[in-house]
Amino acid sequence: MKKIVFGLLAACLAAGTLPSCNNKLNVVPVDSIDAGNALSTSDDVQAALVGSYTSLQSVDAYGGYLQFDSDLLADDGDFTFVGTYIGPFQFQRKSIRRDNANAQNTWGRGYITINRTNNVLANLDKVTAATSKARTEGEARFLRALTYFDLVRQYARAWNDGTPSANPGVPLVTTPTGTVTEANLLARNTVAEVYAQVITDLTTAEAQLPASNGIFANKYAAAAILSRVYLQQGRYSEAAAAANRAAAGPYSLNPDYDTEFYQGTALLANTAEDIFAVQNSAQSGTNQLNVFYSENQRGDISVNDQLLNQFEAGDDRAGLFTATTNQTYSNKYDALYGNIKLIRLAEMYLTRAEGNFRAGTAVGASPLSDVNRVRARVGLPALATVTLPIILKERKLELAFEGFRLGDLKRNQESTTDPVTKAPIAWNSPRLVLPIPLAEINANPNLVQNPGY
Repeated sequence: MKKIVFGLLAACLAAGTLPSCNNKLNVVPVDSIDAGNALSTSDDVQAALVGSYTSLQSVDAYGGYLQFDSDLLADDGDFTFVGTYIGPFQFQRKSIRRDNANAQNTWGRGYITINRTNNVLANLDKVTAATSKARTEGEARFLRALTYFDLVRQYARAWNDGTPSANPGVPLVTTPTGTVTEANLLARNTVAEVYAQVITDLTTAEAQLPASNGIFANKYAAAAILSRVYLQQGRYSEAAAAANRAAAGPYSLNPDYDTEFYQGTALLANTAEDIFAVQNSAQSGTNQLNVFYSENQRGDISVNDQLLNQFEAGDDRAGLFTATTNQTYSNKYDALYGNIKLIRLAEMYLTRAEGNFRAGTAVGASPLSDVNRVRARVGLPALATVTLPIILKERKLELAFEGFRLGDLKRNQESTTDPVTKAPIAWNSPRLVLPIPLAEINANPNLVQNPGY
């Protein structure tokens, strides 16, 4: 390094240009760019929006851990984590430490995504075309709402557990954070406040987003997540209506259940069933679900007979398992760089069925019709009648390993099981709520820790 500096200085002296060389040497170190300079044009804002989508690809978000960890936490013996990673092991044991790296990283990644969307929303005035501005706002609000919904479900008590207007949720941040000051050390908003923000964002997104938006979120995706929120709150008629709006899009069930998840190559393209998916490739994104589930990778999940025996004879979904001498693997994530399907049409049919059944409504289709539509795709005979347990069982088997189990367990007030003692764990146990990460508690005295930690 000294030779480079002295050589440059000698060259400046020889040329008689020391002032200009001094200007080149006087570089102020920069590790960030002011948003006012970085987001100065419409193209800049669009690039920042793409960056918000990229944040979803993280292994600590929808690239794997968010779905994987919540399924482990909810599991009651359907499968066993046989890997060596301590983080997932604590989740399945329902004995999570305050310093669990997975809990810390998912929280951190969530707020990174939220801050990126906040930067986009704060710079909407740079987007001059009205249609582009509406679309950009809708996409950013969709991504922020999706992230907040999953954060509040994992790091706070369930909506139906106590009083949402009093229970601590997660901090609501709706403006960009550039530097951390005392003003940024926020307390936890209530569960009700977080849900209200999520619903506001999704309602706005559904109104602002176009019907067609390529691989990015559209109005049907916003309606789909809104149906999840309403279902979690027990607002069944509204859940059915939102699911019906999502199902009204240009979607159809993939004829083969297995090719919805594996198409014979390391890549996995979107199908006509996919309302929204995290896009991955060999160059971009992470599919950690492939690492944990696939027999071709770590294969850290061993599927137990308790789950396998719930499938009826002839159910094509049972074909997505491979039994070996030592364990049974799920083949749902065998595509190494596969897109991760976050919203599928089948989910909307089952949400509409449940919402209509519980509310006594008939929005779009009857519960029996929706359930039979899902069953027909996997080669099962049509039912003559349908009950709530039948709907919930179809939902569990259809959406297995896709990150739905914890939310469904809590809203339906089911119990799970301690894998060591075999004792039941109630749906509202503090053991099924993640700790506010210890590093966040240490850095922010305004954060209150969850019970049990």
